[in-house]
Amino acid sequence: MIKKYLTTAVLAALMTPVIAQAADNVDTRWYVAPYGSFVLTDSDRNSSDGWGGGLAVGKMLNEHFNVELKGFYQNLGNVSTPALFGANSGNVDMAGGTADLQYYFFRDKFSPYAVIAAGAANTSAPGGSNHVGFIGETGVGFTYELCDHLLVRSDVRYRYNNNFNSVYTGASSDDFHDMTVNVGFVVPFGEKASKPEPKIELPVAVKSTPVADCSTRDDDNDGVNNCLDQCPGTIAGSKVDAHGCPISLEIKGVQFKYDSAELTPDAKVILDGVANSLIAYPQKNDLDVQGHTSSEGADKYNLRLSQQRSQSVANYLKHKGVSNKLTAHGYGEGRPIADNSTEAGKSKNRRVELIWMQ
Repeated sequence: MIKKYLTTAVLAALMTPVIAQAADNVDTRWYVAPYGSFVLTDSDRNSSDGWGGGLAVGKMLNEHFNVELKGFYQNLGNVSTPALFGANSGNVDMAGGTADLQYYFFRDKFSPYAVIAAGAANTSAPGGSNHVGFIGETGVGFTYELCDHLLVRSDVRYRYNNNFNSVYTGASSDDFHDMTVNVGFVVPFGEKASKPEPKIELPVAVKSTPVADCSTRDDDNDGVNNCLDQCPGTIAGSKVDAHGCPISLEIKGVQFKYDSAELTPDAKVILDGVANSLIAYPQKNDLDVQGHTSSEGADKYNLRLSQQRSQSVANYLKHKGVSNKLTAHGYGEGRPIADNSTEAGKSKNRRVELIWMQ
């Protein structure tokens, strides 16, 4: 009979729908749980079924587990002793306690759980006999939340009771297999952990920065706008083609000692800046270093001096770390860019130029 009830209880538990909603908060309050019990007794007790009640004190550990200590008293019904023992009758009472561990499949308004318990109990039988034994329980149940501070709880448990070879009067065994049905309340202490408010993140408006029209910009100041400039970052002072790529650079202010190819200190300062610009400039085309003079003096002499001076400039730039291939050429007075009949014109004609080789 007991086995039939236990089978029915297990099947009912397995058929309970487990549709879990993830908990948004973890309740870890202490609680008390008064309850009443109905006991379906083992036939070996030779007694009728009984009633009882008890009180549990527990704590919610996390989303899934509760632990509690439980005390109980149960009347297991009337037992009739055989004539051999005086043919008297009376009630069988059981009082004891267990430590329970409950596992909640999920926490919600309706929360199903499984439970295991272990403890001890004293069984009192007619004739004044008392028998202390071990009890172990396992079962399934649920809680239903009425409000934050009150829940209804019920579970069905299989109980094993072993009295260690001590058979009380009227029983036919020292171990028993009972079933209990418990119904009661859970009363938590304190405030329930509040659920966090849903965080709604609004899209942040990205402030767009207007992009200037490239046709209105000339970042390297070479006279060719950024849209057309295929050689950005041109060295200042360079002559460029229609695509903004350098053709030549006149090195202004480079002076030499009189009738010599030796650079003056001021000329070296100017060439230091030119060297830094060439090192930083990404285009590494070969460079032709061209020296020019005014019409003063003999043509052959000017040709030789311009060659020496252009070589001096090339050597200095190479010494400063310019990686472009540098070739020196002197053109004397053969390529004037101004009138040699004036001092201003002669000054312009005495020059050094860098020519980018394509």
